[in-house]
Amino acid sequence: MKLELDRASDVPLTDQIVTGVQTWIRSRAAHPGSRLPSIRQFAADYAISRFPVIEAYDRLVSLGYLDSRHGSGFYVSEHARSGLSGMGTCDLSNAADESGHLLSQLEREGELLQLDSGSIPQAWRDIDALGQAIRHVSRSDPASLVDYGTPTGDATLREHLRNRLAPLGIVAETQQILITEGASEGLDLLMRYMLKPGDTVFVEDPGYYNLYGLLKLHGVRLVGIRRTASGPDLDHLHAMLAEHHPRAFFVNTVFHNPTGSTISPPVAFRLLQLAREHRFTIVEDDIYADFQADPTDRLAALDQFEHVVYVGGLSKTLSSALRVGYVVANPAIVRDLAAIKALTSISGSRFSQAVAATLLERGAYRKYLERLRRRIAEAQGSATRTLEAHGWELFGSAAASTAAASAARGYAQTGGKFVWARVPHVEDSTRLAACGEPLGVAVSPGSHFRPQGEASPWIRINVALTLDPRAQAFFAAAARLDG
Repeated sequence: MKLELDRASDVPLTDQIVTGVQTWIRSRAAHPGSRLPSIRQFAADYAISRFPVIEAYDRLVSLGYLDSRHGSGFYVSEHARSGLSGMGTCDLSNAADESGHLLSQLEREGELLQLDSGSIPQAWRDIDALGQAIRHVSRSDPASLVDYGTPTGDATLREHLRNRLAPLGIVAETQQILITEGASEGLDLLMRYMLKPGDTVFVEDPGYYNLYGLLKLHGVRLVGIRRTASGPDLDHLHAMLAEHHPRAFFVNTVFHNPTGSTISPPVAFRLLQLAREHRFTIVEDDIYADFQADPTDRLAALDQFEHVVYVGGLSKTLSSALRVGYVVANPAIVRDLAAIKALTSISGSRFSQAVAATLLERGAYRKYLERLRRRIAEAQGSATRTLEAHGWELFGSAAASTAAASAARGYAQTGGKFVWARVPHVEDSTRLAACGEPLGVAVSPGSHFRPQGEASPWIRINVALTLDPRAQAFFAAAARLDG
């Protein structure tokens, strides 16, 4: 293997090494199983420091080009020249588990009670208002049925969203808002813009499995930061920052998926301080913002988009079918994201955005949210009482003694449509999933909500579904499992 490294180039040595090894492998000069020079030998051969070699080898392992064998060295992967990794893009196997969880949920719909579902029951949606808005847009703007929209999104909708952000303390102009096809597209665009293969990012543990899958699809390294009842565990975050240099930290602010917890003000302030000190970007995923009746501190409001990019959406409340999300950032970032969006999807659905704007403009969405929040709050209380009566433990219950004080400060500790629960004597929630199936109940093991699929005793429960007789039978049966 002979590489051309230019120490005077603006391209970092790490990137030059990664590109050079990729080219060498694709040229078929290397055979699967071929051993690369040791880190020390490579550095000596090219008269460079060992640090760029270490980083380059690690990145090549993440991309699927190399295998690392403990105590032996680095070898060309058996799969390095096949599939997507051989083309220098991504390894779909890294994301297969996470996409599989989502696909299984969607494909098994109707067969079992999806107790871990992320959706609001159809009966809770405002179908009449949706139908009226759809008919209005069809009549008043027929071009929206057939024409492209703009990459940045419907101007009227952006203005409505700007006004909706103000009560959260988020001050933004319309040019700082980009409409996306759901929050998932917003996250994907940010990953394309911010990250490159081999980068390290922090994610919450537990967290949203689809986010993990997207990040793995982009070839980045995930480091999990424990989530507590008041937000990311700051002690754990400090320890990980001493070992890693993350490019970004993806954080759920309010009614976190899957724990239902909300970041407390002290944790929010310290998190922003650490972002400034360690120069990483916080991607604030606030997709459940509209479930919260009394707004709490948002990171974007405290930071005003210096180190925070904000992601929100209407799909979780208004309609999953409309797929309306948005990204809020400084204008330069939004322009770049719009350019990427134009290349990858041209534009979003002009029709869906016009329907959403109509619902906001007519006040239908505001009235719907008032009803939805009451139903969710009632369901939360009912689910908590039912689970505790059966001997289940709820996430954050150890901190319950502080809940009254938190409420007095206007800080809602938990809420939203999820509870994160466990049976105290069951250490692996795959047993809970197995218990539910014969009873007509589907739940995902808690391992699905951890960055590397680590075992977990916890499961996510959608509170809207807990009164179903099948759910009640499952709660009782799971509590009777042997330890």
